[in-house]
Amino acid sequence: MPLYGKDHTAAVTDDNPYFETLAALDAWADKNPHKQTVLEYRPRSTGTPSKSPGKLLSTLRIFEGSGEPDCLRLLVGRLPQAQTGPARSAPNAPLPVSPYYARLLANVAHLRGFDGYLLNVECPLRGGIEQTRALSAWITLLEKELKRIVGDHAQVVWYDSVILDGQLRWQDRLNSLNLPFFIPSSSFFTNYTWPPENPSRTAQYFRALNPSHLTCPSPKVLSDIFVGIDVWGRGQHGGGGLACYKSLEHIHPEGLSTALFGHAWTWETMEEKPGFTWEKWWDHERTLWVGPSDPSAVANVAVPAWPEKQKPCTTGHGGFKPVGAFFDVLPPPNPAQLTFYTSFSPGVGRAWFVNGGKVLQTENGWTDVDKNCSLGNLLWPSPTLTWEDTDRADPVPKATSIVCMDDAWIGGSSLKLSLKVAGSDAEDAYFRCFWIPFQSLSLTPKKAYTVTLVFKTSSSHTVDFDLGLSAKRLDGSPSSGYDNIEITPLNHLSGDLSGGWTKLSIDIVVPSDLHTSTDALVATGLVIGFATEDPTVPLDLTLLLGSLTVYPSLPSTYTSTPHPKLLWANFEKTKTPAPPSGRVHIMSMPRSSNTKKLVGDLIWGIGEHIDAATAIAIAGPDDPNPAWTFAPTSPVLMYFNVYVLAHGNVGADALKPEDAIFVGTTGLKGREERFVVDPAGLPPNVQSPGTRTVRFYVQGVTERGDVLPWEDCVFVDVAM
Repeated sequence: MPLYGKDHTAAVTDDNPYFETLAALDAWADKNPHKQTVLEYRPRSTGTPSKSPGKLLSTLRIFEGSGEPDCLRLLVGRLPQAQTGPARSAPNAPLPVSPYYARLLANVAHLRGFDGYLLNVECPLRGGIEQTRALSAWITLLEKELKRIVGDHAQVVWYDSVILDGQLRWQDRLNSLNLPFFIPSSSFFTNYTWPPENPSRTAQYFRALNPSHLTCPSPKVLSDIFVGIDVWGRGQHGGGGLACYKSLEHIHPEGLSTALFGHAWTWETMEEKPGFTWEKWWDHERTLWVGPSDPSAVANVAVPAWPEKQKPCTTGHGGFKPVGAFFDVLPPPNPAQLTFYTSFSPGVGRAWFVNGGKVLQTENGWTDVDKNCSLGNLLWPSPTLTWEDTDRADPVPKATSIVCMDDAWIGGSSLKLSLKVAGSDAEDAYFRCFWIPFQSLSLTPKKAYTVTLVFKTSSSHTVDFDLGLSAKRLDGSPSSGYDNIEITPLNHLSGDLSGGWTKLSIDIVVPSDLHTSTDALVATGLVIGFATEDPTVPLDLTLLLGSLTVYPSLPSTYTSTPHPKLLWANFEKTKTPAPPSGRVHIMSMPRSSNTKKLVGDLIWGIGEHIDAATAIAIAGPDDPNPAWTFAPTSPVLMYFNVYVLAHGNVGADALKPEDAIFVGTTGLKGREERFVVDPAGLPPNVQSPGTRTVRFYVQGVTERGDVLPWEDCVFVDVAM
């Protein structure tokens, strides 16, 4: 979340966010040959390739007109710079196919940390069948190079566009006219203007294909066909928007997958409306995906009228259904492969918090997809509570969940759970206890995991809380229940935090009553017990979830644990950015001759340190126990907060990092150890006449949500 000023544009040293032509891609490759084998960008999508249920793809788009020459160049490779040709001319020689761009695009995917490409060739191929056959062969090369360089999980998705004779004719289904492009690809993405019978026709056609055509270069199944849905409803069956369920009701029963695009509709239809707030956008967003906060209000969701130009559907679609109703809830990758961490952020906010303290308040808010994380997949559309005492006849508390942008432990938001407890005159109602699951997890049996939750509670009346972090089985095993999971409280990692927040940590081990090669499906959440003086009085309880982290526990055999540490920082000056480009800004400050010196990049180096040495005792040269053992690695640094402090070089040694002003975080540009500085995003006192030096502080945040202490952070002074 670099909070750039309004005058910020990409510096001349920035990498291309995209390439408009293959010539631009060539120029980038010539300028940055070393980058083709060095992964500089954080590999979000490649951390657990065999386990992750999702893929991150880039789009290779070639449109009619200026893009047509590139469609040919893509096949034959880079144009020669010298007088060259075949050693002997051959009449009617077929169009050659070069692996050059397949290899280069695979390197770009590896460098930028995504898993493959969506191929969108929306221009006619003037070479006819000769060119389309060559294109099919090139797709095979691209998939081969992606799997070699990126990994076996890499994908090539073909978009329903040109057909086998080179004409641009969207088919809105899989058929013999586009099958030659599907076979060499990993999957197929149909156009979205399909009539209601097309999903069924697509499934029937796929089942009729000779299986031998669907095994090479990669095996294909029915779910490899993605039927397009345009949320904007441009020619879409049923009209799109909150009527997307009408299209899904034709796709889902056939066993086909869905390609949902244009879902920025929820934002773009709201941002210009009077009284717009992030909360109103979120209500719109959540309604599309999971429905309203009150499940009983589903019947009140206004569904768009049937499009005038479409014939009424004979299926007889019923009332509104959210998109999520058509898909299974899947857990994230096993934390043994990729640490699970969430600060319950949708990637937007109005403020920024560090360890419960607000370091930034904005007027217009910020967006940063890098900060987007799980919102607790078991809390939507509303939490599901159960009494721990199964004999209790009272109704369970009614619960709702919302994203809270006014208070957070770390980042821009927390998750607010509002619980309404009815009064009870039962004899044992003075103390009641219920279970509320937050997040599903996929865990390896017999392996220990550490689970940490940061939360805050409040109530409408005086309440004595007894809260316990816990876990229960979700996979239907014979011994389902939390009492068959070994749970060990970690009191040394638990306790009260600043700002009224509390941290609980436990170790959990799932027993091996399933095959050891099969992960167990587990829910983590809170067991909440509460006691009131008068249980007949209704009670409102509020629970704010600040962060949730799950990672493999370290064996007790390790005597020392590495901790991440920043080692140094530097400021690299760059050329003054170009004039304003209409970016969202946090603060507006005109550039002075002084602040122009602050146009550049902050860079830093990271390392680790180990705990202080303790007494070393060995019995002698033959003692089989090592003097010390180190844990394999320290936690990865997830992002970095950047602060600034102007000073006059007087008493610089006495400066306190706590007095510095927050500027922003890394993440938006995908770089781990670089932050672009624009004076327009710095506080006004930076350009004060008395300012001789500006000190930047860089503060690391680990993948477990731990903010490094200032002793493990760094600063750099920049002379004005």
